[in-house]
Amino acid sequence: MEKSTDDRATLKPLLEPDIENEKKTILLGLERTRERLARFEKEYMMTSTEFERRMNALELTEMVEFSEWRMEIGMLDLLERQCASLKG
Repeated sequence: MEKSTDDRATLKPLLEPDIENEKKTILLGLERTRERLARFEKEYMMTSTEFERRMNALELTEMVEFSEWRMEIGMLDLLERQCASLKG
């Protein structure tokens, strides 16, 4: 028979190591994603914000590299939201 609890005092010590490991993983992901974004920004001489604006305005021609750039921007957003939720 499974037991369950909503008692934070009981759950907190059990979950803290896993949460800390997840935070480390997310922070590492953030660092790598920011590095990749910085490479795109340097190569194409525009910020990711400017890139997104120009892509949405159809000012840029779709290329494989631009798809990768957009995926990295999405990954950054996801990782930042995950990090914020774990800190809270």
